[in-house]
Amino acid sequence: MAKVFTVDVAKCNGCYTCVTVCKDEHVDNDWTPYAKPQPEIGQFWVKVKDYVEGTVPKVKSHYIAEFCNHCERPACLKACTVGAIEKREDGLVLINPEKCTGCDACLEACPYDAIYKNNDLNICQKCTGCAHLLDAGEKLPRCVEACPTDALWFGEESELQDFIIGSTVRKSETGTGPKVFYRNIPGKFIAGTIFDPDEQEVIIGATVRATNGGKMWEVLTDDFGDFWIKDLAQGIYDVVIEAEGYEYKTFKAVDVRTSVNLGDIAMTKKKD
Repeated sequence: MAKVFTVDVAKCNGCYTCVTVCKDEHVDNDWTPYAKPQPEIGQFWVKVKDYVEGTVPKVKSHYIAEFCNHCERPACLKACTVGAIEKREDGLVLINPEKCTGCDACLEACPYDAIYKNNDLNICQKCTGCAHLLDAGEKLPRCVEACPTDALWFGEESELQDFIIGSTVRKSETGTGPKVFYRNIPGKFIAGTIFDPDEQEVIIGATVRATNGGKMWEVLTDDFGDFWIKDLAQGIYDVVIEAEGYEYKTFKAVDVRTSVNLGDIAMTKKKD
């Protein structure tokens, strides 16, 4: 049965434990025929990327762990002409360091930038899913075993269906069939603060609506006059702000290719 990885982005706090233990397991350790030692610098078989959205003070950040996707149809395997890459029955994709000639064909074919060149050994290397540990009877790769927030999981694809259903994968358009599944990746947001310039007070409970393609999102400003319309797809939105006793405020064609902070928004009182 095929093994898969799952990543719950909502649980990842960017502690980099997965990165550290991968280094601990593979730097200076020769696990041939699974892998030669990982160089101390220059290679990150597991890497954590920090994504920051918005502008101060309306900023959100999240972290995404990335590593080899151990694809169902690996582009690297197809590109290798010397038979150095194999896809095991458990789904893990390995580069045999004793067969690799360092031609870089797999490195160039991988759409996920998950393969590295070891110039000293003239071989290509990547995450092995800690296959050497699994074959020795361990249940989990080091990164998964060490994750303090349970953001990373590893197991049979059939047993992780509750997570996989509704999840996403990286670069699905490549057709490689990635076997690392992600949940809870935040969408974009529109945020701001509503205030009364005459009273010099924030406005609590104002209604903020965003519309795009016939869909509408609605939130209320909080006790600080702030609003956050979250988990939006990239696109163009019209935003309307309504507060009792004030004129409507409208923002047309807000470009949400990245998250948008509309800033401090002054409302005008209705005339009697």
